Amino acid sequence: MDKVLVLDFGAQYAHLIARRIRECGVYSELIPYSTAAEDIDQLKPKGVIFSGGPASVYDKEAPLPDPAIYELGIPILGICYGLQVTVHQLGGEVVRVDKREYGKAVLKIIDTSDLFKDFESTTVCWMSHGDSAKSIPVGFEPIGCTENSPYAAIRDRAHKIYALQFHPEVSHTPRGKKILKNFLFEVCGCRANWTMPSFIEKSVQEIRAKVEDERVLCALSGGVDSSTTAALIHKAVGDQLTCIFVDHGLLRKGEAEAVVRTFRDTLGVKLITIDASKRFLDKLRGVVDPEEKRKIIGEEFANVFTEASIKYGPFEWLAQGTLYPDVIESAASRGPSSRIKTHHNVGGLPQQLEFKLLEPLRDLYKDEVRKIASLLKLPDTIVKRHPFPGPGLAVRIIGEVTEEKLRICREASSIVEEELQKHNLYDKVWQAFAIVGDDKAVGVLGDARCYGYIVSVRVVQSIDAMTADWVKLPYKVLERISSRITNEVSGVTWVTYAISSKPPATIEPQ
Repeated sequence: MDKVLVLDFGAQYAHLIARRIRECGVYSELIPYSTAAEDIDQLKPKGVIFSGGPASVYDKEAPLPDPAIYELGIPILGICYGLQVTVHQLGGEVVRVDKREYGKAVLKIIDTSDLFKDFESTTVCWMSHGDSAKSIPVGFEPIGCTENSPYAAIRDRAHKIYALQFHPEVSHTPRGKKILKNFLFEVCGCRANWTMPSFIEKSVQEIRAKVEDERVLCALSGGVDSSTTAALIHKAVGDQLTCIFVDHGLLRKGEAEAVVRTFRDTLGVKLITIDASKRFLDKLRGVVDPEEKRKIIGEEFANVFTEASIKYGPFEWLAQGTLYPDVIESAASRGPSSRIKTHHNVGGLPQQLEFKLLEPLRDLYKDEVRKIASLLKLPDTIVKRHPFPGPGLAVRIIGEVTEEKLRICREASSIVEEELQKHNLYDKVWQAFAIVGDDKAVGVLGDARCYGYIVSVRVVQSIDAMTADWVKLPYKVLERISSRITNEVSGVTWVTYAISSKPPATIEPQ
């Protein structure tokens, strides 16, 4: 099977590059930037990609790859910081620029062969850099430029080394996937021989080899991530799997009942339900900091599973529906990333965990997981359900988690989902929910003045959760949502609509 390696220099989008390559039908792995050239050569990749990263090549401790990589004869594509590394190591010059580029830019294509085959003279690209190439190494030539970057795309055709100052892997570069395809198939000569069914087959074999005759405890939330994890592990080890569903009191409306109905009554999977809502809410009382909330919830989850292991076990493995966006935002990746926020099932777990972790979906994104879920014959009610964070409504409540704010958040979120379903919009957006904090505003109900909470509605569109745009809902839908929330959810006087995209915002408020 052909493969392409992505060297991780710490970019938030490093794994997204590997994901885009897999979308093209080519197997890809993310490896540390410091991997020795001889080790890369032994892996026999058809190509190597240098990811972006937050460093500058002229920093004292800048991450740099083994320079012997350039002598392997393997095609190379540098992206953003990857371009700067290539230029720096091969004899060009990289400098801090006065006119930085962040956001969309128009790329003028100088040469429409190989990397830009089948392109017009211009295309839109997504820039995110403060450094730029002042001069390029001997043997290189520019093949694309922007208003502020004369070397936005360069190549050394003889040695099959290419580099881009922009990010082809993000959705904001409309033809970025075509650029990657051209690198894979025109430059590297790859074959498209990797698929989701092959991932399932490979994962089942790996799970069986790891678990052997030991028992697995799966943390089941009812969302597509943990549900697919459970189905995949069940396919591999059958009755060695036991699922535990913990009601931590922070769930969506009707969630607990739906999970039990699906898994125990429909799919026939071993399921234990634990009502731990009081202990979670007691632990969260008085806590305001979002990172502290996440860590408390992660630790309490681990405590619940440890107790369950003693009562129903023994279990040697704890399975979780961790996806790559959880890992990268928690800075648990293999490169020098910056932490955005801790996810309860990544950075929130205590170091002295008494289980071995089994996370078969750890290198995948949500849309890939949905494809696997469909192949495993999970019902559409699970496959198409919007993402829901492990810490639940705790991260959609700004400030202290109180019973009143929980009630408002739960009921308002349910109304948002109901209205989108009524207007045939639910399956067309990535995520939709309500947020409540401590801000209040004056309202008028009937003829009386009242003072109630402000609820913010958040609806976004995304492909992989690494980037997201706010959805421009029809006014009539927004009006209906606002009207229902203020009329049906007591204690609410105002409804606002969040219009921040990711970046600079994140999808969840905390």
